[in-house]
Amino acid sequence: MAEPVAPPHPLPHGNKTHEICLTFPLKVNSYGVWENLASPSEVFTYSLPLLEIQILLIFAVTHLIFVILKPLGVTFFASQMFAGMILGPAIMNRVGGFLGKVFTEEVYRVPGETAKLRLERFLAITVESLTAFSVVACLLSELKIVNSELGRLALSSTAISDLCSLIVVYFITLAKKWAVSRLVAIWLAGLKVLDVSFRVWLVYVTTSTMRVDLTEVFNKSPVGFSIIFPILAFLAKFISCFVASFWNMMTWRDSLALALIMSSKGVVELSYFSSFRDSKMISEKTFSKLSLFVLANATVIPILVKYLYDPVSKKYAAYQKSSLVHLKPNAELPILACIHRPEHVQPLIDVLEITCPTKQSPNFVYALHLIQLAGRDSPVFIAHHENGAVGSFEHIVAFNHYEQNNWGLVKVNAYTAISPPKLMHEDICNLVLDKQISFILLPFHIKWCIEGSVEAENSVIRNLNRNVLDRAPCSIGILVDRRRKPSLSRSSFYSICMLFMGGKDDREGLTLAKRMARDPRVKLTVIHLFSEKDRGNIDWDTMLDAEILKGIKNNEFSNITYIGEVSNNGPQTATIVRSVVDDFDLMIIGRHYGVDSVQTKGLTEWSEFPELGIMGDILSSPDLDSRVSVLVVQQHHHVIVGRH
Repeated sequence: MAEPVAPPHPLPHGNKTHEICLTFPLKVNSYGVWENLASPSEVFTYSLPLLEIQILLIFAVTHLIFVILKPLGVTFFASQMFAGMILGPAIMNRVGGFLGKVFTEEVYRVPGETAKLRLERFLAITVESLTAFSVVACLLSELKIVNSELGRLALSSTAISDLCSLIVVYFITLAKKWAVSRLVAIWLAGLKVLDVSFRVWLVYVTTSTMRVDLTEVFNKSPVGFSIIFPILAFLAKFISCFVASFWNMMTWRDSLALALIMSSKGVVELSYFSSFRDSKMISEKTFSKLSLFVLANATVIPILVKYLYDPVSKKYAAYQKSSLVHLKPNAELPILACIHRPEHVQPLIDVLEITCPTKQSPNFVYALHLIQLAGRDSPVFIAHHENGAVGSFEHIVAFNHYEQNNWGLVKVNAYTAISPPKLMHEDICNLVLDKQISFILLPFHIKWCIEGSVEAENSVIRNLNRNVLDRAPCSIGILVDRRRKPSLSRSSFYSICMLFMGGKDDREGLTLAKRMARDPRVKLTVIHLFSEKDRGNIDWDTMLDAEILKGIKNNEFSNITYIGEVSNNGPQTATIVRSVVDDFDLMIIGRHYGVDSVQTKGLTEWSEFPELGIMGDILSSPDLDSRVSVLVVQQHHHVIVGRH
């Protein structure tokens, strides 16, 4: 017959006696270092100045380490752990002096700790076998692959694992408390929620790692299970994930990267170990060893994943040029229209209205509503069929009406992308690659009032436009909406000007303008600006310019007018443009970014919006008293391969 097990002692430390010294009244606020000039260190005896100095020191050390290690690919989480190691007892006790007074040993040590090997093994194996959603999401965000195919696959897999993890760890943590007192367990569960919320806002990773004692890790005792079992758990998870991925036809590099991501450790595991230590479930030595393993994991895995997985070069490797010039005359036109705010919808639809879709050459419009990610770990990409996402409904309805008004000529597919601002361009580029889109239509970041003054600017939209211009694998148009006329559907005609100075971007813009001119309501004027110095210079670009202008010069189109103007410098070009700008509803121009030409010489240093090019900057300047809208076009020049 088994002997009865004695119930646990109601007191957390048994019958041991501990002497605790407190000073009353409590010393909270000091009068500054001048309170006692003979001993300025007395300021550390006050709780509030001590807390402020601790926070400042942790912040400074953490960010200094991150700045040093970031070029190596080390994440911010690993930098926080390194800072905790430096500020912890292993180094702090040897430094003494200032650090010894700021971070006293009694911040970290709890009397009466005992090691329970069986429980430690169970807890260590349990935590090491988990995959935390927040850890994976933070890792993918820092590697800038959260929107990639591998990133989305990793997040989906981790979400299921994380749900099981939370349930298991929660019951393990409360089991010991529940055995003592159910009321205490419930009370501590509520306090734990408040504690976690508070610690997140005070730099938690570093303060937890500061409790790691490296002298306990590297003493003469054998390594033990606390190092062997995490390694075995890591290998078991890594090998199983790699085999499953590789077996399902993923490449070996992608399989390795996914296995590493799914085996990553971070703040969640560290919080589990810290909680187990506080609850006397694991010893000080075990906590230090497990924390050190988390640090090694968080340092090495991001570097390896960054080396193994490059979503940009992978997708772009076999991608061909996609632009309007390369489309066949009667081919369908795939366009991506990007929307941020409600006021962007109608101007974009108005441009789409005048692209003159036909049954032989229909428009395939992909409407993408871009929403800034807030309060979530995971980006979301939604393909709409009948019902829209919250915040996207009115945008989808407007594009559905556009499709219905052009039934048989236009097909609309609506999407919503919720992602971090720095990675929004990845959603755009991925959609372009997946749908073989030829032209992206972007709104400008400035909104004008009815009277013509600037109403608002949006830096997120501007940065996104810059990223798309640098990285998109197709042609791009940025629409600066300063309309003075209602939408085209309520107008009898629409007057467009194509400002042509030559080059790839202008040929792309003229191709779009000629497509618009197929609409009988559209009247197109092509103003060709050329320099006398360029006459006689024949190169490949000049020959292509002459070819695309040939039919227009010969008056082969009834609603297209050709005007040739000589311009030998930038100011002369600006004068010509300003003299005709009020005659049109829309001006189409090439971006010409980084291209030196005689016609724009002397205007570069005055550029305010380089993403629009020199002429686009002039026409979009708030100082220009005009209500003409501007469409700045950039042809797809080359495929950028490599990590950004």
